[in-house]
Order: sequence, then C-alpha cells, then structure tokens
Amino acid sequence: MSINGVINFSLLAKGMVSFYKYKILPQRQKPNQVKLHMYTTILRLSLSFFYFQEVAGNLKFSFSSDAKESMSQTVRFVLAVAAGKGGVGKSTLTVNLALALQKKGWQVGILDADLYGPSLQKMLPPDTPPQQSLADPQRIIPAQSSGIKEMSYAFFSQDEEAAIVRAPIANRVIKQFLHQVDWAPLDCLLIDFPPGTGDIQLTLMQEGALSGGVIVTTPQEVALLDVTKAIQMFDRMQIPILGIVENMSFFQEPGTQMMHYPFGKEGGKRLSKRFGIPFLGEIPIDSAISHSSDAGQSLLDVFPDASSVCVFQKIAQDLIEQLEAFEHLEGDYLKNFELNWQVQR
Repeated sequence: MSINGVINFSLLAKGMVSFYKYKILPQRQKPNQVKLHMYTTILRLSLSFFYFQEVAGNLKFSFSSDAKESMSQTVRFVLAVAAGKGGVGKSTLTVNLALALQKKGWQVGILDADLYGPSLQKMLPPDTPPQQSLADPQRIIPAQSSGIKEMSYAFFSQDEEAAIVRAPIANRVIKQFLHQVDWAPLDCLLIDFPPGTGDIQLTLMQEGALSGGVIVTTPQEVALLDVTKAIQMFDRMQIPILGIVENMSFFQEPGTQMMHYPFGKEGGKRLSKRFGIPFLGEIPIDSAISHSSDAGQSLLDVFPDASSVCVFQKIAQDLIEQLEAFEHLEGDYLKNFELNWQVQR
C-alpha cells in the first residue's frame, strides 16, 4: 500500500498569524510572546509527524521552498471592505480609502466584487479600460483611473444591464478577477465585498489571500444585526478584522455646527466594544461625498476642505500602521513550506 500527500504550511502559518493578530494583538501582548506561540504550535505539529514516522514505518520526506506564485507574492496587502448588508457605504469607503492611500504614496487597486450591483465604474471612471494582455492572452490588464488599478464586472456588461448569473458562474468570474488580472505591483488591493455572507464571500476569503478586513456599518440597530453576521464570518474564516467604520454617523449644520443623529448614535462604537475590534472612525453625512461620487471625481481633490476628508485620511493612516505592523510580525515565519510524504507497506 502506498499513500501520498502534501501538507502546505503556508496556510497553517497564515492562519496562525491571523489568529494571533485577531485574538492576541488586541490584548497588547508583546510581539516576542506572539512569535513564541506560533513557533510552539509549529514544533508540536512537527513532533506529531515524527511520531507518525515511528509508527507507520517507511516515511519519505521532501521539503520545498518554491511555493506556487500567489497574489500574496505580487500584492503587498489585500484588504476586504465588507458589511454583510447593502446600502451602508462599502463602495464609498473603498473608493475614498483608495484615494487616501494613494495620497500617502501607496500603489492601490480596487476589485469591485459586487457582481450584482457594481458601482466602481461610476465612482471612478477609468482613464483606460481593461485590456487583454498581449504577452499572455489568458491574462487581463486592469483598467486605470488616475493611477488606481481597478476591475469590475461593469466593464464587461452594458450600462444598467442586470447581472443575472448563478453562483458557480459568479465564483468563476471572481476567481478570474483575483488570479488572471495583472494587479502587480501593488501596495494594497482593496476588495469591495458584495452584501451577505454567502458563496461569493467564501470564494473571496479562500482565494483572495486576505491580509485583513474592514467592517462598515451605520448606527442603527437593524444594520448592526447584519454587520454582526459579517464579523462572525470573518472570525470563522480566521481573517483578522482591522477595524470598524461607522458611516452616516451624524449631520452637522453648516451655520450653527449643531450635531444631528438621524440614524442613531454610536452604534459602531458599541459593536467595537462588543467584539473587541478597533473603532476607526465616524464618517459624517456630507454632501461632498455624494457629489464627488456621482460626478466620478476624487473627493480629496475636489473638496479638500470637507469634514469627511480628514476622516478618510485618518482611517487610511491607521490601516497603514496596522498592516505594516503585521508585515513586520509575519517576516519571521515560514510562509512557503511544503511537506511531501509517502507511506509504503
């Protein structure tokens, strides 16, 4: 009898780092303590394989450091923007976060994964459309808008045409957008998640090599119910949530500066405290956001003095600090490590 198999430690290590990011780092434990936990887990797993060698007999091991090229090797960070429901402002945050990151010198891309309601083409009209690669006809060169790479299903459909596709086809499209688009080189790819916690979301989490996620909500309780399900989805998939952003938090009268809270108050902060997730900020109800989005213009360029601009810039800076801290933490473990074994009797 002969048994063959491969254990890929990249997913194991990635999952452990995600776990310790999400569970240990919020408790402010020291980085060395985090590394100790990871290395101990790897050591225990290694010892279990050696024990199996003694019991099973003829085991042949071979190690490989040349892992298959993945998105994580061509894109520095992949960040999900999700909510679990529609209408809370995921696309608004995604676009303006991309613009804020670009202002800080990052190379940014946006994947509009909402096949049934794409809005990226309207909010960031492309300077150049997506094209087939001349070097490899199987690959796609993404569209570009003011230096931001972007891909959306809207580029391949007629205006206002509904995307009536079943989940298997939608998943195939998502995989092509992830793996057959020439995203590199990028510092950050932002993925605008579709509403819900279903099949497409799972495909994005399994195939997208996500560095983390940002959860978007509005203050009212009805929104918090669905957003809670999105948080649980990220938790079960062991993808760290870097923070919660509350959109449409308040309206400030231009003349009196009086604050109004039409959708409730501090719902995002309550959610943050409940799950122990950092609260990144409150985006006000600001006409400059809707005007710039509808016109396909950059909020940061057209309305640089708008109150919402400072919020997007702060969120971008907080995410940069978190992502770079995680990058430094992950630098010391084996990302690409395969164990091939064969048992013969």
